[in-house]
Amino acid sequence: METLNTAFREQIKQAVSLSKSSTVITEHNVYQQGADDILPLLDHMVETLVLPGSGVDGMEHLEDLLSKAKNGASCLLLPEHYSNMDLSLFSCLVRKEGGSGADISGALVAIAGMKLNEDNPVVAAFASAYTRLVIYPSRSLAGLDTERDRAEIIRSNAINRAAMKALMDIKTKGKLILLFPSGTRYRPWDPSTKRGVREIDSYIKSFDYMCPVAVNGEVLHVRQGDMMDDSVSRDLVRLTAGPVISCAGFRNKVRSDVEERAARTGAEPEDKKQAVADAIMALLEEMHVEAEKRREKLLKKVNTPPNSLPDTR
Repeated sequence: METLNTAFREQIKQAVSLSKSSTVITEHNVYQQGADDILPLLDHMVETLVLPGSGVDGMEHLEDLLSKAKNGASCLLLPEHYSNMDLSLFSCLVRKEGGSGADISGALVAIAGMKLNEDNPVVAAFASAYTRLVIYPSRSLAGLDTERDRAEIIRSNAINRAAMKALMDIKTKGKLILLFPSGTRYRPWDPSTKRGVREIDSYIKSFDYMCPVAVNGEVLHVRQGDMMDDSVSRDLVRLTAGPVISCAGFRNKVRSDVEERAARTGAEPEDKKQAVADAIMALLEEMHVEAEKRREKLLKKVNTPPNSLPDTR
C-alpha cells in the first residue's frame, strides 16, 4: 500500500515550494489565512482518492449553520477525526456539492494544534491551504513539567491567550469554526484518542450553535510514526452533517442529566465538562453507525476501480 509521501510526491514538492507557512508559532501568528495557491493541490489529492458516489449528506444543515453565522451567531462545526485529510475532504466535497458549498468552505476556520506547523514542513505546507487558528493543545501541555519546562509553559499560555482573543474577534463575523472534539486523529491502538477532550465544553459554553459531522470512508490510514508515512487507498467517502443544535440547550441537558444521576444513585457527580465532551462523541458515534449502513449500500452499487492509485508523480 502506498504512503502519502510516495503517492503524491509531485504535489508535496509543489506545496513545500509555495508554502509561506510559519514553522514556529508565537502569540503573534496564531491566525493564519489559507493559501489559495496550495488548495488545488489538496483538492487534487482528494479527487484522486475518493470513489464515485462520495459526497455530503445533510447539506441543508450546513446551509442552516452558515445562515446563522451570517446573521451574527457564533457557530461550531464538530466533525469526527480519523486522518489528516479530514479537513481536505470536508472542504473539497462540500464545494463539489454546489449550491452554498463554496460559501460554506470559504467560511471555515479550523482550530489546529501547533504540531501541524512545527513538526514537519510538508504537513505545515498542506495545512497552510486552509485558514486556521493555531493553539497549544491540552495533550501537549499534559507532558510538561512545571519546573523543567517553565519557559515552554509560559509560551503555551501566551499562544492560547492570543488564540482565544482572536477567536472572540472572529466568531461572530460569519465564520464557521471547525473543531475536532477528540482533539486528535483516532488511532486504533490507542482507544483514548476517540474520547472527547474536556476542553470542548468551554467552546460549547461560549458558542450559540453547533453542527456535528460524521466521517465515513477512509482514504488516509493512520500509521505509527511520521504523518507522511500514513498509507493511502481509494474509498467511497460520505460526510454526514446533523441538524443544527443549540449549544446552550445541549450543554444544559447534559449537565442536568449528570446532576439527576448523582441524586438518584447517591454517588459523587461525574465531571460535567467531560460529560459534555462524552455526549458529543456519543452523538457522533450514533451518526457514524447509521451513515455507515447507507455507505455500505452505496458501495455495492459502485463499480469500484482497481485498488492501485493513478500515477500522480
